[in-house]
Amino acid sequence: MNIWFIGTGPFASLCLEGLNKRGVTFNRIITGLPTRSGRNGKENPSPVELKAVSLGLNVSRTGKLNDNHELMHELEVNNPDVIFVIDFGQIIREPFLSYMCLNIHPSLLPEYRGAAPVQRALIDGHSRTGVSVFRLVKAMDAGDVIAQREVEIAPEDDAEDLYIRLADIGSELAYESLNHIHELRFTHQDETLATYANKLDKKEFEVSFEMTADRIINTVRALAMSGGAYIMIRKKRIKLWRVSLRNNMKDSECGRVMKLDDSLVVSCADCAVEIREIQSEGKNIMSGIEWSRGLRLKEGDMLCSV
Repeated sequence: MNIWFIGTGPFASLCLEGLNKRGVTFNRIITGLPTRSGRNGKENPSPVELKAVSLGLNVSRTGKLNDNHELMHELEVNNPDVIFVIDFGQIIREPFLSYMCLNIHPSLLPEYRGAAPVQRALIDGHSRTGVSVFRLVKAMDAGDVIAQREVEIAPEDDAEDLYIRLADIGSELAYESLNHIHELRFTHQDETLATYANKLDKKEFEVSFEMTADRIINTVRALAMSGGAYIMIRKKRIKLWRVSLRNNMKDSECGRVMKLDDSLVVSCADCAVEIREIQSEGKNIMSGIEWSRGLRLKEGDMLCSV
């Protein structure tokens, strides 16, 4: 078959790898333009481009799809049988939608349509999620579903863990769909059950010890791939990377250091959390105990969030 792959972000790169290892051959791999950073405007190729290069696959860059006249001509001349469009960051329009455009989406559609399904599932404290293969239509993530599989969210899973697992399962489902491309069954999504996973807001990256333990833990897990959740401690922004529940400990004041021998345990709104991995600005990630030694903390001290 003539198969194209269009994608840019980290989930797309994982799906590209998953499909490639199952023997799928792509006639075209298309990704977005690199971002730039630093004073010299250093180019940062997309995750898909980096993955394609590492796999020895040819990849081409594009700005807006419909403004790429060379690509539009090739689409018309070569007529791809299937176009995978995953984590691309652009709205897909005609004439692409006239072809078999398939997407691998990390949720059980129609749940969590949109930009941040994995992060929202974690923030909302769900114990399960899933992955869907569906056909693209004009409306966002609203096309008919071809295949789905439910996945349990383990207490230790963060966004990266789920991205890796869901991409692999989604690639397997997509590969199976390719093998039965002329026998596919399409299931309409129930619009009355649709929910949306809105893009993360900068305000959501901040947590505080005034929050419940579950809220702190779930936010930290959800933002592990997005730069990390942070907390203001003694007027400094401190990132939290690994936090776990201590529901057998409680203090009347949020932010009090309750335990400080083999672990750093701090009280919060309903119980306490153990800070396992933490990072001060400009420093490496370290254990909570290592970090506490640098501040010369003692049991009973307050880690004020102001």
